[in-house]
Amino acid sequence: MASLDKPPIGTSTVKWRFPDIHPEGRKYVLIAGAIALLSLFVWDFITWPLVFLTLGVAAFFRDPVRVTPQGEGLIVSPADGLVTMIERVPLPPELSGPHALGDKPMIRVSVFMSMFDVHINRTPITGTVRHVIYLSGKFMNADFDKASEENERQHLIVEDRNGLRVGFTQIAGLVARRIVAFVKAGDMVVGGQRIGLIRFGSRVDIFIPDAFGVQVSLGQRAVAGETILACKGAPATLGVAQ
Repeated sequence: MASLDKPPIGTSTVKWRFPDIHPEGRKYVLIAGAIALLSLFVWDFITWPLVFLTLGVAAFFRDPVRVTPQGEGLIVSPADGLVTMIERVPLPPELSGPHALGDKPMIRVSVFMSMFDVHINRTPITGTVRHVIYLSGKFMNADFDKASEENERQHLIVEDRNGLRVGFTQIAGLVARRIVAFVKAGDMVVGGQRIGLIRFGSRVDIFIPDAFGVQVSLGQRAVAGETILACKGAPATLGVAQ
């Protein structure tokens, strides 16, 4: 007989709540809020626009809880946003070579983050961070292909317990002005763990090993830490729009 003080199995007790604001963004929310408050005493006609700006900044730095799929042979999306490119390309010099991802071209999946997407980035696999390489650069539109070679960017490689290495690149965009890393080389990370963010619009490229079939399509929206980008041994849905 079921206990009267406990809900039956399968009954949900989870309630929706507003996502937290990541600590990296709280100072910006406070600054925007303080300016909005000050405008009440100086230029009250701009108070409401500044209030909406404050809410926008808070939304940009929101940090929702994510539930990462569990299992061997899964690569999850490191970013929220639109899948804009799936193509085989030469590796960036920082990710190529015997101590990185090798020398052969790999499938690159690009996820573009608009101003309205969550900008917390997450690791695609569980393992050890082997490389974190930051490069300064330009701030052209992150949706352009050449942004992967000319914009400010940060390359990361994570190696799992079986020696599989997965590389991905955070790329600053037209408005973005800083890539923030939460991890360093040598750190242990769990799939879906927060590893950094890019402020105000950007892109993340992830390089898929040949043994993995791409499971997303062009035009699909990805969710960081939850959407499965690739699965080992699975047939690919490469380039099929949906």
